[in-house]
Amino acid sequence: MDKRDYYEVLEVSKTASVEEIKKAYRKKAMQYHPDRNPGSKEAEEKFKEAAEAYGVLSDQNKRARYDRYGHAGMSGQDFGGSMNDIFSQFGDIFSDLFGGGFSGFSSGGGQRHVYRGSNLRLRVKLTLEEISTGVKKKVKVSKYVPCQKCNGTGSEDGTMETCTACGGKGQRMMRSGFFTQVSTCSVCGGEGQVIKKKCPCCNGDGIVKGEEVIDLDIPAGVAEGMQLSVRGKGNAGAHNGIAGDLLILIEEEKHPQLERDGSNLIYHLFISFPQAALGCNIDVPSINGSVNIKIPAGTQSGDIIRIKGKGLPEINSYSKGELIVNINVWTPKKMTKDEEQMMRTLLKSENFKPKPTANDKSILDKIRDFFN
Repeated sequence: MDKRDYYEVLEVSKTASVEEIKKAYRKKAMQYHPDRNPGSKEAEEKFKEAAEAYGVLSDQNKRARYDRYGHAGMSGQDFGGSMNDIFSQFGDIFSDLFGGGFSGFSSGGGQRHVYRGSNLRLRVKLTLEEISTGVKKKVKVSKYVPCQKCNGTGSEDGTMETCTACGGKGQRMMRSGFFTQVSTCSVCGGEGQVIKKKCPCCNGDGIVKGEEVIDLDIPAGVAEGMQLSVRGKGNAGAHNGIAGDLLILIEEEKHPQLERDGSNLIYHLFISFPQAALGCNIDVPSINGSVNIKIPAGTQSGDIIRIKGKGLPEINSYSKGELIVNINVWTPKKMTKDEEQMMRTLLKSENFKPKPTANDKSILDKIRDFFN
């Protein structure tokens, strides 16, 4: 099923402010919260859909990418998390709605805190050749991993005891008149269980410093500044909690000959005056080998030749940009006496005197065409 537009999901305009988006998400979260719609799969899906939309539109970089590329620009973003993922990620929203200590959704009247590991960020530099085809890379990441000795529990013998302070609910309630205040249990930290004997390797946290080799599958067409997400490959969560994400920030290596403009590639070609006047065939570089192009007789400096399909692919699309060849007619700075005499002869020719017509554009017009 096709995804709905994120602005439509939250019922906001495309010019909505961050506060308006947050307010709209609060409304949707209240409407479709699982505690208000017990057993409703439809409400759960709408709750997740609203969280996904808010996760993109509340982030300046993600929103800019979505506005430009739509859902295609969200390639590599994994939004298929659990309900606890959502509550952990947007805990501030739910704290505002339901009071402090809110970190998960209730089951049988109690809530237990689930630890979430922090996200990791990694910069990956790509060549234009790698961007044109997509690339698979292996990266070694230093991060927190589950403790092998206690299997991530934090307990030396692997056993946990029910917290007597909260009865295993992870929360404590205090009544004041008509109001009930819910807070995280200070004894167990909201887990509902306590460790009797801490693991000596991780000091009871369930995580230790380690390394992991991670496979990255970067799609074709990514751009400088684009961020991809690998779910669950960040730091491990304490006490077998939810692992954070690995965020991949794309950087581009400068190409020695080609410039990038979106999905188009630009090459600045210098030709001699005789080549411009007489016309010729010439090889120009592209991202996947040279391309032979025809220079028409009478070519002017600033003329542009566009070659369709020789640019970069658009992300998550079969379309490709163009190779734009910007023509520059080279004027020699020094000439021999014979060459100078030849030029003086041509100078007297009426055919070599400038006679622009209505079809001949100014250099400013050519610059405008170049960027349009």
